[in-house]
Amino acid sequence: MRTNQPTIAIRLATVDDAQDIAVLAALDSAPIPAGLVLLGVVDGVTQAALPVRGGRPVSDPFHATAAIVALLEVRARLLRADEHSRRPMRSGVRAALALVRS
Repeated sequence: MRTNQPTIAIRLATVDDAQDIAVLAALDSAPIPAGLVLLGVVDGVTQAALPVRGGRPVSDPFHATAAIVALLEVRARLLRADEHSRRPMRSGVRAALALVRS
């Protein structure tokens, strides 16, 4: 059974996505997002972008993108939380290894 529901992908941007991000920023009259950027892609078309480390999202004003931007914000928070939770663990592992070696 085929539905009319769109396929939405949330993914990290690559160098190959630079043109799509620039077009979104121009359409949205906003600066191009810097750093690590998440994309909201609907049926193969990039409709929104959000810098992971915070900043203004850019989106296509000709599509309803509020829900896509909300998904990007959730994913960005998860990525930031994961990044922060790994840092103490790494330093804890280094400390444990130092104890074992001494």
